[in-house]
Amino acid sequence: MPGTPHQGGVREASGLDARATSTGSSRCEGAAALLSTAIYQAGAITASVFSTTSRSVTLKWSRYPGASSYLVTVHEKSSSNVIAFAQFGANTVMGTVTSLSPNTVYDFTVEALDSSQQSLDVIVVESSTAPPLMDPIQKVKPKDSETLIVEFNLVTGATHYILRIQSSGGFYREDTVYSSPAEISSLTPYTEYTLSIMAVNSGGRNQPSPSVTGKTVLAPLELYASSPTNDSIVVSWDPIDNAVRYTLSMYEVGSNNTIEQNTTSTNLTISGLEAGTLYIIMGYGWDPEQRKGEGSVYINQTTRPPMPVSIQVSVVRSDDLAALSVSWEFNQKVYGHIEYHVMSDENRTCNTTSSSCSLSSVGCGEMHTIQVTASNEARPGYPSSPFVFITFPCPPESLAMVESVEANCTMSWDMAPYADSYMAYIKRGDGSEETCNTTGNNCTFHCQCGYTHLMSVFAFNDAGPSPPGPLINYTTLPCCPEDVSVSLVSTETLEITWMASMGADLYETRAADNSEVILCNDTAPVCALSDLSCDSPYSVVVTPCNDISGCNRACQAHTKDTAPCMPMNMQLHQKNSSCITVSWTADNRAANYSVSAVGVEGIHTCMSSGSSCDITGLPCGSIYEVTAIAKSAAGQSLPSYSETLETEPCCPVNLTVDQATQAMTNLSWSHARDAYSFMASLTSPRGDARCHTQDSHCLMGCITCGTNYTVTMEVYSHSGRSANCTYEGFSSSACCPSGVRLYKMAGNSLRLHWRTTGSSHYYIAEMLGSNNYTCTSAGESSCEVANVQCGEMYHVVVSPLTADGSKVSFCPQRLYSVTCSGSDVGTVLYRGKRSVDEQMPAVI
Repeated sequence: MPGTPHQGGVREASGLDARATSTGSSRCEGAAALLSTAIYQAGAITASVFSTTSRSVTLKWSRYPGASSYLVTVHEKSSSNVIAFAQFGANTVMGTVTSLSPNTVYDFTVEALDSSQQSLDVIVVESSTAPPLMDPIQKVKPKDSETLIVEFNLVTGATHYILRIQSSGGFYREDTVYSSPAEISSLTPYTEYTLSIMAVNSGGRNQPSPSVTGKTVLAPLELYASSPTNDSIVVSWDPIDNAVRYTLSMYEVGSNNTIEQNTTSTNLTISGLEAGTLYIIMGYGWDPEQRKGEGSVYINQTTRPPMPVSIQVSVVRSDDLAALSVSWEFNQKVYGHIEYHVMSDENRTCNTTSSSCSLSSVGCGEMHTIQVTASNEARPGYPSSPFVFITFPCPPESLAMVESVEANCTMSWDMAPYADSYMAYIKRGDGSEETCNTTGNNCTFHCQCGYTHLMSVFAFNDAGPSPPGPLINYTTLPCCPEDVSVSLVSTETLEITWMASMGADLYETRAADNSEVILCNDTAPVCALSDLSCDSPYSVVVTPCNDISGCNRACQAHTKDTAPCMPMNMQLHQKNSSCITVSWTADNRAANYSVSAVGVEGIHTCMSSGSSCDITGLPCGSIYEVTAIAKSAAGQSLPSYSETLETEPCCPVNLTVDQATQAMTNLSWSHARDAYSFMASLTSPRGDARCHTQDSHCLMGCITCGTNYTVTMEVYSHSGRSANCTYEGFSSSACCPSGVRLYKMAGNSLRLHWRTTGSSHYYIAEMLGSNNYTCTSAGESSCEVANVQCGEMYHVVVSPLTADGSKVSFCPQRLYSVTCSGSDVGTVLYRGKRSVDEQMPAVI
């Protein structure tokens, strides 16, 4: 009956309402179908596909003059079976066929009929149904703050897919994608989107899948950084909407150090950093769902340079001018361009980019407090510790002479500021000269009867001598005890001896340095002064006395140094496997140091004039007691307190790598002293293998054939010290060939053929049976065997040869039968077990 649905689910839509009632699809789907469907025309009637879904197709046709009805029949493409038909009234120009199969090509026949049901005209329209309805989107995850990654199941027959994206804020968009996963870009940060997907083919698109939601992450931070001190960096940023906290990550260039900190603020101060070091900084926010936001752009920030250390100052003289040369330790690890500013509290300054510069126009007796400040792109660092330097002293003033008993004279002067010692020059009238060194303000010398003496005094300190001072004249004076001897009998005791002086009943011995005075009174010409300070110069004066004339205070002083101070705070630093650096502190002016390491393996020593030295040649796996002794011209100090030294464990002298199978090796090694456990490694660009054991051997798998390996080992002692050992490399054997086949040749000859890995190796092929045959190949994948006995079973194996010409022993065998035909070799058949790595076909 016209207008009534028939088999196959055909329904009628007529007049201008046909577009609105075609399939229930969206306006977008209908438009897409109209754009992609061609109009077919035969005679005077025309027809086209108006829209498609997964299970329905809506057709549209033109009215045909005189037609009383229209008949629509449906066939699968290339099939004559009618699967649906319907007849529509004369005024109907659109109809929908439902209950079709997804992704199927159909032929739709539209036929115009007259009142007697005779065909007036006919047209065939070809169309495919849309792909089947898709599963919901499987996974939505953010890539960054403006991109989502969508994963979905593909549908057979789909040429592409349409992703529909919507948000509660009115955003709507459809993106065309071709595979899974797909990226959706140009989104808004931290926004939730509703997503569905439709599959599309030549027939059209299917219905949208059930929707899912996805949410972008927070936008990236825009970081700003500065360095307020040489060990800190301040990082700030603008707040990000919806961020509940922030994470900063800092990487120290030139090391493996990474610092990561969290905060809810929009700025962060990171302290405890290395001075003068470049740091790379990035950050990101976290949303309320504890999702990590998009990372910021990396920025660079350098900490301010470190405080200069090891300041050294010396005087440079030229004619009447003097300058201070200031130097310091140059830190090679500081990053970037460094400029140094040197300043004295006496208003002298200089700038440089090296490790020294000069402060000019200085005079005698000046005290300068000097500081050095380093600057870089992050601004100045902390100034160095103040270094106090005193220039050379001014010449002594107010020289005077006092005559003493026994033809000795004492010359005195006013103490010059900042002078450490003095040297007096005395020139006698007969042309002889005499000098006197002292740390006091007077000097006694021999001045026997009637001589005129011309005298002057120079003051000294660490910066050098004073300029020349005033001159005085004086005449004859007598002497003191002779042969005064000052010797060091222990680290803190001086023994003073002298020849007895005539008329002396008592001797007063006086020893003085810059901080103390020790007195000894005795009637004997010997005196011991104990409890002196170590490494100190003492001025010793022996004064003879008696009850009548009193004491002769004009005797000459004798300077003697006590033994150097004992080294303290000794520290040990392992420099390499056989060398240790020993350092200590000792407040000695000029001493050499002897360091000894005593152990079962013997004694090792080193010498130094500084505060450290290296003990070399230490055997591995040994324990030593280390002590240090200071020595100088004055004597030897007490030994320092000892420190215990443990060297690295020894490496095994011998290590052997034996290949057990194509993919497995046995490693074994000799005994190593003080070794507790071993970690052996085989490394190559094609893969690594490693084992950790307390034994002297291990079995190592996952070896690749035909590969050169680097062989190394880490040895650990009981205390956790380790040694890195390297051995001769190991090359695994060539790969066993595959695809071994036998081919009949002329006469009784056989050709053995196989597949190789492409490398040029020597191979040996063996046929083992009642008679044995062999042949070899140099870089080829075949060889021939002559005069083969037919009618036998042979075990055939092809093996590569090692570099020394030996055969690889673990290649698989294959069993073949050689049949006879008359007196000739017959068909060669594969009858044995197949290789585990390849299923061989029969070989004929």
